[in-house]
Amino acid sequence: MREEYSTYGMRRTVEGVLLVHEHNLPHVLLLQLGTSFFKLPGCEVKPGEDEVECLKACLSETLGRVGDTINWCVDELVGNWWRPNYEPPQYPYVPPHVTKPKEHRRLFLVRLPERSMFAVPRNYKLVAAPLFELYDNSNGYGPVISTLPQNLSRFSYVYA
Repeated sequence: MREEYSTYGMRRTVEGVLLVHEHNLPHVLLLQLGTSFFKLPGCEVKPGEDEVECLKACLSETLGRVGDTINWCVDELVGNWWRPNYEPPQYPYVPPHVTKPKEHRRLFLVRLPERSMFAVPRNYKLVAAPLFELYDNSNGYGPVISTLPQNLSRFSYVYA
């Protein structure tokens, strides 16, 4: 990451928060690797690339099926996370003593069509985690995913 920072500057990452409704409860679609590692679908933004277009392309590459075209509807920005140095911890703010953060991670809400079929990458499982399970569960899901319920609480959900 040090070499990358000296060459390209701050790393920009985008991730999609895909919501589904099961049993009238909102669930977040997560990619699970092994038994205890969960992540949101997303990727790194190349210098000069638009974040929303990058996220759409990344979602199509990660979850899209060959020959199918999914019209991803990237809605609102749900959260910003910052990596102040080369260490793993990230924060939802830039600490006051940091003038040049090393990574900016942006989470966007992605609306799904009524019906979708996904192709899940090898070694991953696609799991739907209910918001009540994510809430305050940073040991199981990490600090970013465990704060999604608070970040999504400003939205009203219509179950049609």
